[in-house]
Amino acid sequence: MNTSYLVTIMQTPDRHRLEVLRNARLEVDGTGRIASIEVADSDACADVILPPTTVLIPGLVDTHIHAPQWPQLGTGLDLPLETWLFEHTFPLEARLTQPEFASEVWPDMVATLLAHGTTTAVYYATTSVETTTMLASACVDAGQRALVGRVAMDHPDGTPSWYRDEHAAAGIAASAQSIEEIAALESPLVEPIITPRFTPACTDELLAGLGELAGEMGVRVQTHCSESDWEHGYAFDRFGESDTAALDGFGLVRDHSVMAHGDHLGDEDMAVLAARGAGVAHCPLSNAYFANAVFPARRALDAGVRVGLGTDIAGGAQPGLLSQCSDAVTMSRLLEDGVDGGRASEDRGVSNSRISITDAFWMATLGGADLLGLDVGLLEVGRHFDAVAVDTARLGSALRVWPGVDDDARAFEKIIRLATPPDIAHVWVGGRRVAGWAESEDR
Repeated sequence: MNTSYLVTIMQTPDRHRLEVLRNARLEVDGTGRIASIEVADSDACADVILPPTTVLIPGLVDTHIHAPQWPQLGTGLDLPLETWLFEHTFPLEARLTQPEFASEVWPDMVATLLAHGTTTAVYYATTSVETTTMLASACVDAGQRALVGRVAMDHPDGTPSWYRDEHAAAGIAASAQSIEEIAALESPLVEPIITPRFTPACTDELLAGLGELAGEMGVRVQTHCSESDWEHGYAFDRFGESDTAALDGFGLVRDHSVMAHGDHLGDEDMAVLAARGAGVAHCPLSNAYFANAVFPARRALDAGVRVGLGTDIAGGAQPGLLSQCSDAVTMSRLLEDGVDGGRASEDRGVSNSRISITDAFWMATLGGADLLGLDVGLLEVGRHFDAVAVDTARLGSALRVWPGVDDDARAFEKIIRLATPPDIAHVWVGGRRVAGWAESEDR
C-alpha cells in the first residue's frame, strides 16, 4: 500500500547545489522506496500533509560511531589519546562485551541517534560476537539502517591483554561468525561490516585474513587510517609505507571501504582511495581533539575521494550530524585561514580549503550514502524514504525563519546549524516513522 506526503523538501543533489521543492507530493511504496515526486497544486490531497513551516530533509548518514563508547560521551577529551584509550575506553568497551550491560546501552544509543535524525549509522561494536549481534538486533528493533562490525584486534603491543582476540585465527573466525549472525537476522536495514580497529591494534596475520574474508564474503570494510601524527608515523615505522598503502596491501581498501579520519593522507594515498572506490569518514569535531590536523575535505573531494561525515562517538562529543556539518565548515575555515597569529597571513593557512554548508550537508547525506553504496541520502524516485521533518516555528527554539529576511539559502543554513531534537517532528526510515516529537504524522 502506498503512502503519499505533501511537503517542502530541502536537499543537496550535488555538493554545490541546494534544491528546494515546495508543495511536493511524494509517494512511498509498500517497500519503503520513493515511487514518485511531483510538484502539486496548493489544494492537493495526501495521506500526510506537513505544514509550510516544516521542512523535509534526507535522513542523515553517520559513517563512524564507536557504539561501546556511548556511556563516556562528552568526557575525557582533555586527555592524550593513549591515556583516553587504555584508561577509559578499553575498560568501558570490555564491559560492553557483557550482555546485561549491552542490553541497557544499545537501545538507549540507537533511540537517541534516531531522535537526532541519524537514519543510517556505521558502528564499531565490541570484540564480542554476542553483543555485536545484540547491537544489530537493537537497530532492527528501533528501525535504524546500520552497518555493524565486530571489532577485530589482536596485537599484543597495541591492545590490553584483557580486551583483544586471542590470536589472528580467532579474530578472523569470530569476524566470520559475526557476519553470519547479522546476516541471519534477515533484515533489509542492517548489514555486517568487517572491522579491524586500526593497524596498531592488529597483527599482519589478522589484517591479511580480514582482507581475504572481505573478498570471500563480499562484505564492506571499515577501519581507521592516518588519524593522528602517531598513527600516521606508526605505519611508516612498522610497514615502511603509509597507512593507506599498508591497508591496501592487505586487501582492506576496497569499493565502499570506510577509512575513518584520514587527516594525514597524502596525494598518493588519496589517489589509491579514489581508484579503489573507498573513502573517508570525516569527523571534524573528534579530529580537533585527537588528530593533530584538520582533514582537507575540499582537496579530498576534488581528488575524487568519497567523503561522508561521522560523529566518532565518543571522540566527538556531539551525537548528531547536523552539528558536525557546522563543525566541518568551521574546521575548513581554520585550515584555510590558519590559527597562529604570529605567522604572516600568507604563511598561516592552506589556500582553497574552505567548504560551504551545502558541501557539508551533502557529505552528511548523499556523500555518506555514496561512500557506503546505499540508496539513501537524497529524496528521489527509487531511493529509500529515509527522511527527517524539521519544524522551523517551534516556540522557544533558536531556529526561526523570518519572512522577508531569510531566503531559501539562509533558511537552509539555519536548519542545518540550529536544529536540535526538539525541532525534529518526524524521522522515517524505509517509509516507517521511527522517531520525532509529533504525536502523529499529519502535523
